[in-house]
Amino acid sequence: MEFNPVALFLSALITLVVGFVWYHPKVFGTIWMRENNLTEDQLRTGNMLKIFGLTYVFSLMITMTLMSLTIHQSGAVGMVGGPPLVESAKPSFAAFMADYGTAYRTFKHGALHGFISGLFFALPVIGVNALFERKSWKYILIHAGFWTVSLTLMGGIICGFA
Repeated sequence: MEFNPVALFLSALITLVVGFVWYHPKVFGTIWMRENNLTEDQLRTGNMLKIFGLTYVFSLMITMTLMSLTIHQSGAVGMVGGPPLVESAKPSFAAFMADYGTAYRTFKHGALHGFISGLFFALPVIGVNALFERKSWKYILIHAGFWTVSLTLMGGIICGFA
Protein backbone atom coordinates (compact mmCIF):
# COMPACT_ATOMS: atom_id res chain seq x y z
CA MET A 1 0.00 0.00 0.00
CA GLU A 2 1.53 3.25 -1.11
CA PHE A 3 0.99 6.53 0.72
CA ASN A 4 2.12 10.11 0.41
CA PRO A 5 4.03 11.22 3.54
CA VAL A 6 3.69 14.88 2.50
CA ALA A 7 -0.07 14.58 3.08
CA LEU A 8 0.60 13.39 6.64
CA PHE A 9 2.86 16.36 7.37
CA LEU A 10 0.34 18.77 5.85
CA SER A 11 -2.52 17.16 7.75
CA ALA A 12 -0.67 17.77 11.02
CA LEU A 13 -0.79 21.51 10.28
CA ILE A 14 -4.60 21.42 10.44
CA THR A 15 -4.70 21.75 14.24
CA LEU A 16 -2.62 24.93 14.05
CA VAL A 17 -4.69 26.44 11.24
CA VAL A 18 -8.07 25.51 12.70
CA GLY A 19 -6.90 26.56 16.17
CA PHE A 20 -5.86 29.98 14.85
CA VAL A 21 -9.39 30.52 13.54
CA TRP A 22 -11.37 28.62 16.22
CA TYR A 23 -9.75 30.28 19.21
CA HIS A 24 -9.66 33.76 17.65
CA PRO A 25 -11.44 36.34 19.86
CA LYS A 26 -14.05 36.93 17.15
CA VAL A 27 -14.95 33.24 16.98
CA PHE A 28 -14.69 31.27 20.28
CA GLY A 29 -11.53 32.79 21.77
CA THR A 30 -13.23 35.24 24.12
CA ILE A 31 -15.60 32.59 25.48
CA TRP A 32 -12.71 30.09 25.78
CA MET A 33 -10.62 32.63 27.74
CA ARG A 34 -13.54 33.39 30.07
CA GLU A 35 -14.27 29.68 30.66
CA ASN A 36 -10.59 29.12 31.55
CA ASN A 37 -10.19 32.30 33.61
CA LEU A 38 -7.41 33.48 31.31
CA THR A 39 -6.46 36.99 30.29
CA GLU A 40 -4.77 38.15 27.11
CA ASP A 41 -1.70 39.04 29.17
CA GLN A 42 -1.49 35.48 30.49
CA LEU A 43 -1.75 34.11 26.95
CA ARG A 44 1.18 36.25 25.83
CA THR A 45 3.47 34.49 28.27
CA GLY A 46 5.05 31.12 27.63
CA ASN A 47 7.45 29.71 25.11
CA MET A 48 5.52 29.92 21.84
CA LEU A 49 8.10 27.87 19.92
CA LYS A 50 7.65 25.06 22.44
CA ILE A 51 3.85 25.35 22.40
CA PHE A 52 3.49 25.38 18.60
CA GLY A 53 6.33 22.90 18.07
CA LEU A 54 4.91 20.32 20.46
CA THR A 55 1.42 20.92 19.08
CA TYR A 56 2.76 19.97 15.65
CA VAL A 57 4.54 16.87 17.02
CA PHE A 58 1.37 15.75 18.83
CA SER A 59 -0.62 16.40 15.65
CA LEU A 60 1.78 14.16 13.73
CA MET A 61 1.07 11.44 16.27
CA ILE A 62 -2.65 11.92 15.67
CA THR A 63 -2.16 11.65 11.89
CA MET A 64 -0.53 8.25 12.34
CA THR A 65 -3.53 7.02 14.32
CA LEU A 66 -6.00 8.55 11.88
CA MET A 67 -4.24 6.82 9.01
CA SER A 68 -5.20 3.45 10.45
CA LEU A 69 -8.75 4.63 11.17
CA THR A 70 -9.44 6.19 7.77
CA ILE A 71 -7.53 3.91 5.38
CA HIS A 72 -9.10 0.49 5.70
CA GLN A 73 -6.33 -1.18 3.72
CA SER A 74 -4.03 -0.52 6.71
CA GLY A 75 -5.78 -3.42 8.46
CA ALA A 76 -5.06 -5.77 5.57
CA VAL A 77 -1.40 -4.74 5.52
CA GLY A 78 -1.23 -5.24 9.29
CA MET A 79 -2.64 -8.75 8.98
CA VAL A 80 0.38 -9.87 6.96
CA GLY A 81 2.87 -8.28 9.33
CA GLY A 82 3.30 -4.82 7.91
CA PRO A 83 5.20 -3.36 4.95
CA PRO A 84 8.40 -5.40 5.29
CA LEU A 85 6.46 -8.68 5.06
CA VAL A 86 3.96 -7.67 2.37
CA GLU A 87 6.19 -9.09 -0.36
CA SER A 88 6.17 -12.52 1.31
CA ALA A 89 2.38 -12.55 1.81
CA LYS A 90 0.20 -15.18 0.19
CA PRO A 91 -1.08 -14.57 -3.35
CA SER A 92 -4.57 -14.01 -1.93
CA PHE A 93 -3.28 -10.82 -0.27
CA ALA A 94 -1.99 -9.49 -3.58
CA ALA A 95 -5.33 -10.34 -5.18
CA PHE A 96 -7.22 -8.58 -2.38
CA MET A 97 -5.07 -5.46 -2.70
CA ALA A 98 -5.44 -5.51 -6.50
CA ASP A 99 -9.23 -5.57 -6.09
CA TYR A 100 -9.64 -3.26 -3.08
CA GLY A 101 -6.34 -1.39 -2.71
CA THR A 102 -7.84 2.01 -3.47
CA ALA A 103 -11.41 1.42 -2.30
CA TYR A 104 -12.78 4.22 -0.12
CA ARG A 105 -9.60 6.28 -0.49
CA THR A 106 -11.40 9.63 -0.78
CA PHE A 107 -11.46 12.90 1.12
CA LYS A 108 -15.15 12.39 1.87
CA HIS A 109 -14.64 8.93 3.37
CA GLY A 110 -11.71 10.09 5.50
CA ALA A 111 -13.66 13.14 6.66
CA LEU A 112 -16.51 10.87 7.77
CA HIS A 113 -14.15 8.75 9.86
CA GLY A 114 -12.45 11.88 11.23
CA PHE A 115 -15.84 13.28 12.23
CA ILE A 116 -16.79 10.00 13.91
CA SER A 117 -13.45 10.08 15.77
CA GLY A 118 -14.19 13.58 17.00
CA LEU A 119 -17.71 12.74 18.09
CA PHE A 120 -17.08 9.35 19.67
CA PHE A 121 -13.52 9.76 20.93
CA ALA A 122 -12.52 13.41 21.38
CA LEU A 123 -15.86 14.55 22.85
CA PRO A 124 -15.99 11.83 25.54
CA VAL A 125 -12.31 12.28 26.49
CA ILE A 126 -12.68 16.05 26.80
CA GLY A 127 -16.04 15.64 28.53
CA VAL A 128 -14.71 13.26 31.19
CA ASN A 129 -11.76 15.53 31.99
CA ALA A 130 -13.93 18.64 32.02
CA LEU A 131 -16.51 17.12 34.33
CA PHE A 132 -13.87 16.24 36.92
CA GLU A 133 -12.26 19.67 36.50
CA ARG A 134 -15.71 21.24 37.08
CA LYS A 135 -15.64 22.96 33.69
CA SER A 136 -18.75 24.19 31.91
CA TRP A 137 -20.58 22.75 28.94
CA LYS A 138 -19.34 25.74 26.94
CA TYR A 139 -15.79 24.62 27.67
CA ILE A 140 -16.59 21.04 26.61
CA LEU A 141 -18.35 22.08 23.40
CA ILE A 142 -15.68 24.57 22.37
CA HIS A 143 -12.88 22.03 22.71
CA ALA A 144 -14.84 19.08 21.34
CA GLY A 145 -15.96 21.22 18.41
CA PHE A 146 -12.38 22.20 17.67
CA TRP A 147 -11.24 18.58 17.72
CA THR A 148 -14.18 17.37 15.67
CA VAL A 149 -13.53 19.95 12.95
CA SER A 150 -9.77 19.29 13.05
CA LEU A 151 -10.13 15.50 12.95
CA THR A 152 -12.68 15.75 10.14
CA LEU A 153 -10.29 17.77 7.97
CA MET A 154 -7.26 15.70 8.96
CA GLY A 155 -9.07 12.44 8.19
CA GLY A 156 -10.13 13.77 4.81
CA ILE A 157 -6.61 14.81 3.86
CA ILE A 158 -5.06 11.59 5.10
CA CYS A 159 -7.55 9.29 3.38
CA GLY A 160 -7.84 11.30 0.18
CA PHE A 161 -4.24 12.24 -0.43
CA ALA A 162 -1.92 10.12 1.71
